[in-house]
Amino acid sequence: MSESALYVVATPIGNLQDMSQRAVEVLKNAEVIAAEDTRHSARLMAHFNINTRLISVHDHNERQRIDSILDLLRAGSSVALISDAGTPLISDPGFVVVRAVREAGFKVVPVPGCAAFVAALSAAGLPSDRFAFEGFPPSKRSARQQYYLELASESRTLIFYESPHRVLESLKDMSDAMGADRQVVVARELTKTFETIHSAPLAELIDWMVADHNQQKGEFVLLVHGKPKPEAGVVDNNAEHVLDVLLAELPVKQASALASKITGVKKNLLYKLALEKADS
Repeated sequence: MSESALYVVATPIGNLQDMSQRAVEVLKNAEVIAAEDTRHSARLMAHFNINTRLISVHDHNERQRIDSILDLLRAGSSVALISDAGTPLISDPGFVVVRAVREAGFKVVPVPGCAAFVAALSAAGLPSDRFAFEGFPPSKRSARQQYYLELASESRTLIFYESPHRVLESLKDMSDAMGADRQVVVARELTKTFETIHSAPLAELIDWMVADHNQQKGEFVLLVHGKPKPEAGVVDNNAEHVLDVLLAELPVKQASALASKITGVKKNLLYKLALEKADS
């Protein structure tokens, strides 16, 4: 830390032994630590005997903090950026500050460590060569349902964060959009005492969670197996389910065209199936 820079420092997501020695040294030697919640981070600092001054940088004041952080960098000091847990900017504040610091010509140095979605993916047993991290789904049900429908034909492994008070309804909406047989992994309370990593088709997963209310508590990562590419000339169960949902609200032509965009199945195949359903 011989020159001024913004250090983006990952912190543990639960188990404090996951804190790297480099992260501790950077935090001890920074002029200031910009923390998402100073009260929360104060406990982490106390555990590692870090006495660096904390300032808050969160969703509501991030832009207002830019000038003071740039002033510190111009004065030759280094600043460390942390979130409440894990890697900053991953569904957490920090992007605005990092962009401003880079635009001002100062170095931004990553100090890597924990990220919940990476930890979950490493242990999920789902394809990891191609994946998409989507963060938190929409909180409102109608928007969430549409959101999952739009992702139903994605062939990459999909990764979401979800809150405990929405996780069950979110899985039900996912099942409606992607099909009850879609393989999903729930990773809950990673690195903590009650860590759970459970894999099952959505229908079974929902029943499992309903049967044990404890499985609805904590912090969640949801990992969804990508949709296999359909055989030529075949309308798979997921595409048929999407078509059924749309046919309940739309005319045959419009429903089949939209279902084709969502699922990737050829429009003429879906149109033919829609006509058969309309005549039955």
